[in-house]
Amino acid sequence: MRSAGFLSDRQRRFAWLGFLLAAFQAPLAAKVIDDASWLFAVVVALLVATVILADDAQRRRPTPSE
Repeated sequence: MRSAGFLSDRQRRFAWLGFLLAAFQAPLAAKVIDDASWLFAVVVALLVATVILADDAQRRRPTPSE
């Protein structure tokens, strides 16, 4: 039996949506904007990806048997 992660299914879907939006927005902003402010979108995408990976790791841990 698998343990649940710290994100609910709804939060997980929003995290994936946020990751995809930030990941697609960064290259588009890099073409449009002359300064390096588009790097913020890259940092946000990496942060959300880290949360998703941590949730995956927790979900894959086996539950301790009693």
